[in-house]
Formats: sequence, structure tokens, C-alpha cells
Amino acid sequence: ATHAAGRSVIAVGTTSLRALESAATPGDLQEGTAETELFVTPGFRFRIVDRLLTNFHLPRSTLLMLVSAFAGYAPIRAAYAHAIRERYRFFSYGDAMLLEQDTAARARGVAGRPNA
Repeated sequence: ATHAAGRSVIAVGTTSLRALESAATPGDLQEGTAETELFVTPGFRFRIVDRLLTNFHLPRSTLLMLVSAFAGYAPIRAAYAHAIRERYRFFSYGDAMLLEQDTAARARGVAGRPNA
């Protein structure tokens, strides 16, 4: 309904992103209580979340892999280079970034594995 109305879905944190994407059914969200073991890697097809508010994650972490899958490798690399140059604070109590989904990958129809 949100996308149909021309609005964006913004996840606040990677856990929220995983919860929303896990609840995705074709074209909508499934209401209810559930658990997820969703592990997002490059090539994953995001169905719900358009933007993500998150902090700067540890190098070589699964969360860095998630944000790279979401926004694209090159934009994340550029954002981290800027953050290092400008002395941003990293990790859980540091600075945050608002990311947009890699729309080029979406437009190309990159078909990652479906939500589990």
C-alpha cells in the first residue's frame, strides 16, 4: 500500500530491514509474529525497504555486507572513504547514514534469492 501510494519505506536499523524483508510476500507485507534467519548478501532482491538509516559498521562484517547489498558496493565504499577522511565515528555509538536502495540493480532486475 505504501509503494502503491508513491511513498517510501524507511527501515531504521539493519534488524528492522531484515524483519520487514522477511515479512514480505509478493507485493505486500505479511502481518503476524515470526522469527527470521534472513542473511542478506550481494544479489539479494529487496522487496519492501527503499531507504535504510544505519550506522557505519565494522570492516569485514556481515552488516557491512548487508549495506553494500542494499546501496551498492561503490556508493558504500565512497561513503566510508568520506567518513574516514572526515573523522566520523564508527560502530554502534557513532555517526549514521541514510542509504537509498541501489535502484540500478533493481532496474536491471538483479534477481537475488527470494526472501526466506
